Amino acid sequence: MHARKTFELSRKKETKEMMSKEKMDAIAQRLSQAEVTRQVIEPVREEIALDDIASAYAIQQINVDRRIAAGERVVGRKIGLTSLAVQKQLGVDQPDFGALFASMSYGDAQPIPLSKFIQPKVEAEIALVLKSDLTQTRHTYADIIGATDYALAAIEIVDSRIRNWDIRFVDTVADNASSAAFVLGSRPVSLANVDLCAATMTMVRGDGVSVSQGSGSACLGNPLNAAVWLADRMAQLGTPLKAGDIVLTGALGPMAAVTEPDTYTVSISGLGNVRARFE
Repeated sequence: MHARKTFELSRKKETKEMMSKEKMDAIAQRLSQAEVTRQVIEPVREEIALDDIASAYAIQQINVDRRIAAGERVVGRKIGLTSLAVQKQLGVDQPDFGALFASMSYGDAQPIPLSKFIQPKVEAEIALVLKSDLTQTRHTYADIIGATDYALAAIEIVDSRIRNWDIRFVDTVADNASSAAFVLGSRPVSLANVDLCAATMTMVRGDGVSVSQGSGSACLGNPLNAAVWLADRMAQLGTPLKAGDIVLTGALGPMAAVTEPDTYTVSISGLGNVRARFE
């Protein structure tokens, strides 16, 4: 009884400390407008307390709902801040998540207009595509493996609407986890046939220069750790991951800035290649 009362008091305290709906709507509108006009804005942490994570996610959801109302379709979620070094840099001890829309999806080597972005960067990831729902409040590796149809090599294109990528945790959360687009490879692989933790990654720019290297272990020790975290979080929020959802599990190595038209080729052992071609 005492634990339940403490939890209820904590929730009341969290609700009390959240921003007003009017302020959240105003910040969401600025972020949405920045994405449409490709004009950066100042960090929103000037208005959101650094520890007010609930308000940051509420702002993110306002823009997600706005896009759905405009006819867009959510096709999955991305997990961010899976690098412990980046978490330390931002002063947090957890990843974050954002929504993926069908309009953000590109296929291998499909032309991507560079003009669509503000200050884009690319990172190599492993995508999981689900074949069943994940509805438990506490998931296991077995749950994730059993619910996964296949894995794909992927590239996420991240793009901050905040000037010069001057972000902290609440900035990127409110900004849909700095997501912008993603590219999926075309070789689906069963999890029985790939070791996600041991998978090695290289990213090469069109001129043959290596711009990033890493492995599955760089993603919270194992991409499945990130997937478990996301499945738990989404179920607890009442919006569980569903069959058909795409899950971008997090970066396998450092991001690379995209400043001019070029092709970035990611090779992940066991999953093959995927290319992001900017025009």
